[in-house]
Amino acid sequence: MTGSPTGGVAALADATPAGRDRVVDAVRAAAIVVVVLWHWVGSLTHRGPDGVVVMPNPVDVVPLGWAATWVLQVMPAFFVVGGFANLAGWDAAGHRAGPFLRRRARRLLAPLAVWVGLWAAVEAVAFLLGAATPLVAWFPGVLTPLWFLGVYVLVTAVVPVTARWHRRAPARTLVLLGLAVVAGEVVRRAVDVAAAAAISSAVVWLVVHQLGYLWRDHGRLPRRRALAVAVAGVAGLAVLTGVLGYPRSMVAGAEGSNLWPTTPAVAALAVLQLGLIALVAPALDRVLRRRRPWRGVVAVNAVAMTLFVWHMTAWALVFLAVERLGLAPGGVPDLGWVLARPFWLVAPAVVLAGFVVVFRRAEVR
Repeated sequence: MTGSPTGGVAALADATPAGRDRVVDAVRAAAIVVVVLWHWVGSLTHRGPDGVVVMPNPVDVVPLGWAATWVLQVMPAFFVVGGFANLAGWDAAGHRAGPFLRRRARRLLAPLAVWVGLWAAVEAVAFLLGAATPLVAWFPGVLTPLWFLGVYVLVTAVVPVTARWHRRAPARTLVLLGLAVVAGEVVRRAVDVAAAAAISSAVVWLVVHQLGYLWRDHGRLPRRRALAVAVAGVAGLAVLTGVLGYPRSMVAGAEGSNLWPTTPAVAALAVLQLGLIALVAPALDRVLRRRRPWRGVVAVNAVAMTLFVWHMTAWALVFLAVERLGLAPGGVPDLGWVLARPFWLVAPAVVLAGFVVVFRRAEVR
């Protein structure tokens, strides 16, 4: 991308091939935006008694808050879209692992490398100045984006394998991976070992990513079939959370977490979200044929990884500034917390915009 950011986005948007599925791009952009907003606005982030900044969610105190997470926990949708895009990229690379992995690695890892490099420099300076602990120790949430990005990099790295499996036997591959999830859950619950949890979690995300392959192959679903997919997802969640005892909330709460270790509820949530996306796809596609909405989607996707890796650093800088003024949030979802939400949307957004201006070239070059 060359020239001004606006001009570059406009050129990219206007050059969109007619056959491109714009809904896929819109879901990816929306997922990034929802994650950022959730962390900034939807969390009870505050400094705890031990001096560490924590990020609890208000789902336990909001009536039916857990139900909202079935829509707003968008990481499954992001991985489904990733499966769609990665299979398209695999086909575009002529089913050659080298070209595919080089292109994906540059897009995913270049923004991350800039983030890691700058944070490492800051930590090194702090150490030389006598800091007793790493700076990120006061707010581990700064590292939150790395968890999902790390898993996404891993599922992308094995695309040359999973895509071949899919091309040979798509249904059988998904069934076998599903059985592997069940086996992994049995082992994880029987053996309290970190490695078992990590393997079980990885297989769940592979299943979610694989759903994107099916979406890529089948394209737009008829309304009845899309509704059936959504209902299947709801039924799966109902059984898993109502009968088998998995947490109802798709983010960490009093009942526990489905994200780590990643449970089969996340795969069921991906099915639900895929069905919902398929239901709104025709109407959404009509909207995305208009120039202004489509340019917005292109603008977000052009710097999606930059937004993702820097958004919690932007929030942390605002928190430090507010704390110096004696106005830091207290972590209670009262009226003051509600009234402060616009500030915690706008202020970090201004800082993040500065980061994007400075670091976007690592992603869009």
